[in-house]
Amino acid sequence: MLELIQQFDEGALWWIAQHLRTTWLDPLVMFYTNLGNGGLCFIAVALLLLAFRQTRKAGATALTALAFGAVVTNLTIKPLITRPRPWVVMEDFVCLVTSSDPNSFPSGHTTAAFAFGVALFLTVKPKWAKAAALTAAALMGLSRLYVGVHFPTDVLAGAVIGTCCGILASWVVRRVSERFSRR
Repeated sequence: MLELIQQFDEGALWWIAQHLRTTWLDPLVMFYTNLGNGGLCFIAVALLLLAFRQTRKAGATALTALAFGAVVTNLTIKPLITRPRPWVVMEDFVCLVTSSDPNSFPSGHTTAAFAFGVALFLTVKPKWAKAAALTAAALMGLSRLYVGVHFPTDVLAGAVIGTCCGILASWVVRRVSERFSRR
């Protein structure tokens, strides 16, 4: 079963590299994917949201979701699974960016993007903001495939984990908020 998944993952990455990559799009996707390095752009936006009363709950939820995602993905699953990056196992495969983290599963960028995006989706009011948050998350996952640093199942797992972290963070922040508002 694992061999079949690996074959699918490699085939999908080869297809993306051969059919979707273009010289004009490469720098845009590389820039976008690098925005997720270390989750710093998500953390910065969450801290900015904390600064304003009307978005404070969204900021707190996003930071909580990002923390959950980092613990689950980077501190727990990646060190346990230790799946190598595509360029290690795929002969002649060219990645557009590199990563100092040798472990591929699950995608930390995608986890962070979905944790952040789902947290905002569940806490902000404007529909455009909800749509933007989820679209940005999906684009981050796709960018990781486009640049070739993750397999599709890495990104799928990151999206699932990030979604769960966003939902859990929303619940936790709501409970803590309710508890403090009763006092």
